Amino acid sequence: MIVEVISIGDELLIGQTVNTNAAWMGTAMREIGADMDFGTVIRDEENDLRDAFERALTRADVVLVTGGLGPTKDDITKHVLCDYFNTQLVENSDVLEHVRGFFEARGRKMLDVNIMQAHVPEKATVLHNEFGTAPGMWFEENGKILVSMPGVPYEMKYIMREHVIPRLQARFDLDKLYYQTLQTQGIGESYIADRIESIENEVREAGFALAYLPSPGSVRLRIASRDTEGNRKAIAGFIDLIAATMPKHAFGKEEDTLEEVVGKLLREREETVTTIESCTGGAVAAKITSISGASDYFNGALITYSNEMKTQLVGVDPAILDDQNIGAVSQQTVEQMAVGGRERMQATYGVALSGVAGPNGGTDEKPVGTVWIAVAGPKGVFSKKCLFESNRERNIRRSVLTALNLLRCEILGLNQ
Repeated sequence: MIVEVISIGDELLIGQTVNTNAAWMGTAMREIGADMDFGTVIRDEENDLRDAFERALTRADVVLVTGGLGPTKDDITKHVLCDYFNTQLVENSDVLEHVRGFFEARGRKMLDVNIMQAHVPEKATVLHNEFGTAPGMWFEENGKILVSMPGVPYEMKYIMREHVIPRLQARFDLDKLYYQTLQTQGIGESYIADRIESIENEVREAGFALAYLPSPGSVRLRIASRDTEGNRKAIAGFIDLIAATMPKHAFGKEEDTLEEVVGKLLREREETVTTIESCTGGAVAAKITSISGASDYFNGALITYSNEMKTQLVGVDPAILDDQNIGAVSQQTVEQMAVGGRERMQATYGVALSGVAGPNGGTDEKPVGTVWIAVAGPKGVFSKKCLFESNRERNIRRSVLTALNLLRCEILGLNQ
């Protein structure tokens, strides 16, 4: 089964919106054993739509379309689809009832343009949209399938999961893909490849695919194969073997996040944590509290952005801060922040960060991307100097991930 994705929207072409829908659908198709060979991004213009539908239905078995289904006049996809499939719009009573209930539940008035969402092409099979007013539409003609869905990501994902994927699996003989993912932090892909070279050779000799999927501050390792019981067991064994080679870096599997893993460890041990942040401005605390129930183990955060607050709130020695050879971005400062914050917030662990996030503020001795991180706990304080890059956003992300992983390692007794 060959699949093509068509993404509609001027905002995608000018970079105003990132096309996450296409990436998500590519992954979803790969998981069910389908090949997504083509991807097209087009304007919401009649001629462009027609040309894209024509090309896609010539070379693909299934065409997945997102966008252009809103209630405003610039959303013309339904009208072009009617013309292309030689049909007409008709009012669908089920969709109309859903749209009416959607607005009533929110205490909002339903306008005429909203009622138009219930007008769908007569030849289309309507796919219910639980999270929005625009339904999905399934067309079949000459052995080809075209599915039109809203561009809102969570609406598209619902329709794909609940309607499109089950229908495709029932319609086509697909060789389903199975994979497992190992999550790592604080080690680059080249270093991982060097460390697991012999294991990787075994993986490939077994006929499995091993992929390195890097992002700022972390790398995912994915092993994939045909979905059989034997392959599942073999892949699980390889994943565990790789994880055992890097316990300081391998923190979870599949969609695990560091904030989830750390939260679970703290809850199981009935321990608590506080953060004392400078260059990250509360980003570590935000990650920790993004998990429901974090109040069980998170005592609070101190944002000690200025030197004065480092002294007043957590007791950093002002002589250290004033010393040009030491200063705020130093091992001494960050360790005092972690120890002082832990004591004041009465937490089991104190996690502190101080650095130069950039793009300004760097020196020859402490260039942009220099970040000191410390974790204070019952066994003392552990600190680490990190040298990241010049991009502020990536520096903050990498600092947050590194801090959470150092906390995980401290809880597990892995820091040395």
